[in-house]
Parts: sequence; structure tokens; C-alpha cells
Amino acid sequence: MTQQFGAESTTDQVMEGVDLSGQRILVTGASAGLGVETARVLVAHGARVVGAARDLDKARSATHGIPAGSGDGPGLELVELDLASLASVRACADALIAAGKPFDAIIANAGIMACPKGTTADGFETQFGTNHLGHFVLVNRIASLLKPGGRLINLSSGGHLYSDVNLDDPNFEHTEYNEFGAYGRSKTANILFAVEFDRRHKAAGIRATAVHPGAIHTELARHMTPEVLKQVTDAIAAAKAGGATGLSFKTVPQGAATTVWAGFVAPADQVGGRYCEDCHVAETVAVPGMRGGVCAYAVDPENAKALWAKSEQMVGQHF
Repeated sequence: MTQQFGAESTTDQVMEGVDLSGQRILVTGASAGLGVETARVLVAHGARVVGAARDLDKARSATHGIPAGSGDGPGLELVELDLASLASVRACADALIAAGKPFDAIIANAGIMACPKGTTADGFETQFGTNHLGHFVLVNRIASLLKPGGRLINLSSGGHLYSDVNLDDPNFEHTEYNEFGAYGRSKTANILFAVEFDRRHKAAGIRATAVHPGAIHTELARHMTPEVLKQVTDAIAAAKAGGATGLSFKTVPQGAATTVWAGFVAPADQVGGRYCEDCHVAETVAVPGMRGGVCAYAVDPENAKALWAKSEQMVGQHF
């Protein structure tokens, strides 16, 4: 019988008995929190992990306990990647293509949350540009390196419940900026990207899914002002008062569990093109709110196709 996992499951529990020897996996955001924990457990189970990070010194410090290994054996190697700069994204992708070593999985883990209004190096709204467009370009440029049977895991969030994407005004040029509204757009985009990537690649045996790690105390909240943090606290309190469940904070190993479950434990047909939380496929919910599940707009195939086309237009490249 298949082992059942849930909200309190950890990465070590989920990965017990899983052998990743000979597998090569890319993990973005390997300089803190979930990215470091994901890299750690994958290396511990025999994988060669390529960890991408904007600040390599920070990444080296954060991952000092993970062995580097040698050659293509188990271990962690680091590469530079700034998702807020398409020049950096393309340079990273081109270097990986030039190396010519295939991947068994890509884990698009890096991201930012609820930051003040700003723009990336390319003029995109910071959260949409970093969380979605940076990964959109990176993953598509190296998609040829994914082996048949490989998987793409996009880190999304329950924050997608805050907002659908706005393809008419992705950079908030005509609508009022809201930190969590912008975060919600980017996290919805992460799900829609997985939906369309899965549709385009599943015939080749490559699947994609999006995951919600849960509420975790990590560096992700470093950009949040005290006012924004209070908004979150008040919203959680109100949701709990209304009977919502599943709002307790998780540890980092619990938060990364759904990532490795969807990537290396769950059957591909079960999670392909889906959104997962607490180590299971989430149910579609009709009413947005901090109560779990996935909004229909985030897994809508036509919405996913439209976002893909808009993203290509914005980055000036067709995939």
C-alpha cells in the first residue's frame, strides 16, 4: 500500500527508501530555507544537485553542511542566477546548455514575497518578473535538458488565492499596487506555467506540477513591512475564527516535503498539471480565502495558454 503523507510529514519521511543515485537535479534558490533543505535531502539520497542562487557567497555559507562531492556523483554544485535579470537568467541557461548534462528534474524554488512596488532589471513588476518570468525563461531555455520521465516542480503558494493574473496590466501600470495582490498574481502564474508546460511536454514523458509548501518562517518574508506582516497576522486570525484549518506554521523540512513528494514519490499521472499541498493533490475551491485548495482560474488550461503567450511577448522570445 502506498505510504500516506500529510501536512506534518518531513522531507526525510517522504524520501525514506528513495534512491536518487545517478540523478541530476536543478534547484533554484539554494541559498536559504526551502531551497537548502531540498538540496540537502536530494543529495542525501544520492542525487547530483545544481543549486542556483543570486548570491553565491551566501549560498556557500547556507549549504556548507552539504557535501560537494565530485564529478557526477552525489553532491552539490552552485551556479549564479539572478531571476530579476533576464541577462543573468539567459547566461545561466546558456552555461547549462553548453555543459550538455541532462536533468532528471528542475525545481523552480526561488522567489520573493510581498515586497514594495518596484521593477526588475528589465522593467517588469518585481514579483511577477522574478517569481514567474525569470523562471519562465530559465526553464524553457533548458527544457531540452530534461530527460524523458523528468519533472518540473514550480513552487507556488496558497497566496495564489489572493489574485488571478492580470494579463492586461501585469506591471501595475494602470491598477493600484498591493503587495499581496502582486504576490498572488505571481503565484497564480507559477501554477499556470506548470499547467501549460505539462500540456506541451507530457507526450515526451515530461510532467510539471506546482506545489504550495505551507506557511513557514523563512527569509521569504524579509521584504514585508510591519504593516504588511500585521495584515497577514490579522487575516490568519480571522480565517481561523471562521473555522479555517491548516493554517499552522510548518517547519522548513515539513515545508519542503510536498516539493520532494511531487517530484520523486507521487506517480507522474497523479500530479502532472496539478497543484499540490500537504503531500496531496489539492481540491479546487470556488471561494478564495486562506483555507487551502486551488482556485479554478489557476488551473484553467485556457488561462494557462494565455499567460504563456503574454509571457513570451513580455520577454521577447518564443518557446
